[in-house]
Amino acid sequence: MSPVTDNVAANRFELIEDGHMVHADYRREPGRLFIDHVFTPPELRGRGSAGRLMKGLARLAADRGESITPICSYAAVWLQRHPQA
Repeated sequence: MSPVTDNVAANRFELIEDGHMVHADYRREPGRLFIDHVFTPPELRGRGSAGRLMKGLARLAADRGESITPICSYAAVWLQRHPQA
């Protein structure tokens, strides 16, 4: 499994698994990260890929001192289930 990367040019976090990309589109304001949409290709759905992406992006946001505001319903539910993230 590859690590979560921040593709700043595309405004999204990316994770490649089994040759497919899971990604989370975002917007930034000072100290805040808005997660607008999380996408998982059909080939990876139900395998935990989106959760691994969220865990990695939450770690990167914390390292940068950013708080996360989920706009995407998946991101909101994931953050509720993982308050330590």
